[in-house]
Amino acid sequence: MEHQPNSGWERDLIEKVALAAITEQTRARRWGIAFKGLLFVYLFAIFGVAVYPKLGDHHGSKGDDHTAIIDLVGAIAEDKDANADSIIEGLRDAVEDKHTKGIILHANSPGGSPVQSAYVYDEIRRIKKEHPNLPIFTVVSDMCASGCYYIASASDKIFVNPASLVGSIGVLMDGFGFVDVMQKLGVERRLLTAGSHKAMLDPFTPRKENETIYMQSLLNQVHQQFITAVKNGRGTRLKETPDMFSGLVWTGEEGVKLGLVDEFATQNEVAKTLIGAENEVNFTPQEHLMDRIAGRLGASFGQAMSSFLQPIALR
Repeated sequence: MEHQPNSGWERDLIEKVALAAITEQTRARRWGIAFKGLLFVYLFAIFGVAVYPKLGDHHGSKGDDHTAIIDLVGAIAEDKDANADSIIEGLRDAVEDKHTKGIILHANSPGGSPVQSAYVYDEIRRIKKEHPNLPIFTVVSDMCASGCYYIASASDKIFVNPASLVGSIGVLMDGFGFVDVMQKLGVERRLLTAGSHKAMLDPFTPRKENETIYMQSLLNQVHQQFITAVKNGRGTRLKETPDMFSGLVWTGEEGVKLGLVDEFATQNEVAKTLIGAENEVNFTPQEHLMDRIAGRLGASFGQAMSSFLQPIALR
């Protein structure tokens, strides 16, 4: 009888190949389940955002009399948290709530856009005209300068800490000039324009006196609008000095003497003593709860996809 060669190694190889195939199928099945689960949760979150767009906008009053708080914190700009649309939305929501006994602007800002500040200033003046019995106060913590003070001057009273910083009633526009640097480096500026002043104050070309004068006139106009708003808001309380509108800042203690602000008080003291509603409800619009959930799920979904695709690319 002919001797049969040992085929044990062939069986082992076949078993290993089969086991590898089963392992790969199991891994692919698990990834498929995880992918579908993440996709389902992500779509559910998007659906929640669409169905409950107002969920988590603010804490709500729960039917109790309260003092409405609107945060005026950080730089004032259209792309920042302290922007006119957000602050005005909070003010209007507070006014529409029948349990609101008064409004406090919680101010801690170095200022920002004069346009955004003017929008809020005008809205406060409008609310005061339509609701004369609803007090609107500003309570300053660390700082209320420039555009922040612009807004605060529209309120009935401004309360500070003696160490708070207030004022900075001025306007600025800054930039840089690189003409000398370019000359030293031997760099030639090539600029084409249609319109003799289209490249006004270009940092790479010498400054033109007539354009500087023109821009200064614009700043002066905005400054005068700022001054007029402060005078209309503060009225006879201002004890005007030669440098009051020069852009200087003062401590809260000095601000009281100058009539820039009214008294020393904390937010809680104003709510309890002057408004008569110790319960404080923050009406500052917040990011929707479902938006936050969707955003986090979106990040998790992206990470999962990245982890899923990376091994495939490496195989």
